[in-house]
Amino acid sequence: MTDSLQITRASLADWPIIQGWCADEGWNPGNHDGPCFLAQDPEGFFVGRIGGEPVSAVSVVNYGDAFSFLGLYLVKPEFRGRGHGLATWKAALPRAGARTVGLDGVVAQQDNYRKSGFLDAHRTVRHVGDLTSDGSGPAAAVPLAQAGFAEVADYDALCFPAPRAVFLREWFAAPGHVGRALIVDGRLVGYGVLRAAHDGHRVGPLFADSRVYAEVILDALVAGAAGDAGFTGRGRPGAAGGGRIVIDVPETNREALAMVAALGLEPTFEVARMYTGPVRDVDHGKVFGMTTLELG
Repeated sequence: MTDSLQITRASLADWPIIQGWCADEGWNPGNHDGPCFLAQDPEGFFVGRIGGEPVSAVSVVNYGDAFSFLGLYLVKPEFRGRGHGLATWKAALPRAGARTVGLDGVVAQQDNYRKSGFLDAHRTVRHVGDLTSDGSGPAAAVPLAQAGFAEVADYDALCFPAPRAVFLREWFAAPGHVGRALIVDGRLVGYGVLRAAHDGHRVGPLFADSRVYAEVILDALVAGAAGDAGFTGRGRPGAAGGGRIVIDVPETNREALAMVAALGLEPTFEVARMYTGPVRDVDHGKVFGMTTLELG
């Protein structure tokens, strides 16, 4: 029964609770994800309460007129099995309107998503491990500001199903986020962002024209985070920067899978990218690391 469940839009004040649930599920949220997520679509986050206590959540974040992304589908463990999650889902999904909706579904929920009209597009596998950089290799990669926001946003649009300039501005500027771009012969050939998370640092996005470029950018991100006290102590002794890295790699890019394997990163869990309908073409060969499973 869900008679006592009250579903309202979530605010930034609710984020610490949602973030805690994400951490409890092992999703390893970024330390400053909340403000970036809500900036893209402040009306797209929902929370269910019983007697004022938050017990469920979901987000349906709109990107433009054609695409929406569903994430953060959570129910507090002691309130599961009572229909609260489904009720929250049903209350939030109309936010997408006629847009195609995407999500990254955990294995246990994929059959339920298929019953709701979502079709599989590809698997994404999270890889985790320690990486180090002595800072000597990635000189060609520069801070994102040096590449110019418009150029980076245009490159991003080749790799994501919708424009997302509002999100990117927040993502690039958030505390604890390190961004690097690679420019070759005057042309942007890739960029990436690394952010402090609940456990280690997460890379996302990592978009590049080739594996070689992706490796340069990744090395630059690791080197750039060397000043973060939470990013040291797990790498090789004497390295300028090193620590636990988390990256979500789509199986549509075989070079990306080969790259993380060569770096010694281990697969830990998988999700399925699923859509309710068509999305615009994405250059999958450029996607070496997904931005975030919560917002696509």
